[in-house]
Amino acid sequence: MTHVLFVVSAADHWTLNDGSLHPTGYWAEELAEPHRLFTEAGWQISIATPGGVAPTIDAGSLRPEAAGGEDRAAQIIDYIGTISGELDEPQSLDAIDVADYDVVFYPGGHGPMEDLAVDAVSGRILTEALDTGRILGVLCHAPAALLAAKRTDGSWPFTGYRMTGFTDAEEVLGGLAPKAPWLVQSRLVELGADFIDGESFAPHMETDRNLFTGQNPASSVDLARAIIAAVAGKE
Repeated sequence: MTHVLFVVSAADHWTLNDGSLHPTGYWAEELAEPHRLFTEAGWQISIATPGGVAPTIDAGSLRPEAAGGEDRAAQIIDYIGTISGELDEPQSLDAIDVADYDVVFYPGGHGPMEDLAVDAVSGRILTEALDTGRILGVLCHAPAALLAAKRTDGSWPFTGYRMTGFTDAEEVLGGLAPKAPWLVQSRLVELGADFIDGESFAPHMETDRNLFTGQNPASSVDLARAIIAAVAGKE
């Protein structure tokens, strides 16, 4: 049975450049839809966060206008409710052995920009997953976590990898760019990523070797399905 690890931010805020705290966490659709599709595929799922802290859902991701309508928001809320037990008692990243998993998946939300972007343990998990050929799925703002990955010689493991993520343009359209201490796309490009941006808020994903990335919440389903297909192709 395929075993997938969800690495989820434990942050409940994002510190902006004026010192204010923007409430956030994980983006509901980005966790719920891949979790649902992986479950339907018959996969075993484990959830881990920094320190084993129960993750916070970004309340903004449950608004109908953000989730794709009232019915869609209700579906996502209902699904999150069915896995509340898993979310309430996650494993700690410190206890994770990457060898136990076939797939490692990072949902987004602004939370990863607060904690996973500077979490050395998460960085180790990402590097090990990449280097051992495990499928690595990273969605929306979660590519911020790639910033914490580092090899023993200090180099960045993802240099030259084609990827996508929440774009600078999308952050501008979302209204938070002027207060952002940094932007995901810009930082990844600075480190040497081959960043490909698609149309704002439209589904878009990139695959490079075993790295699978999605640009935004609308990419959640496509990214999960691509990962499922990739696993099936390896069997």
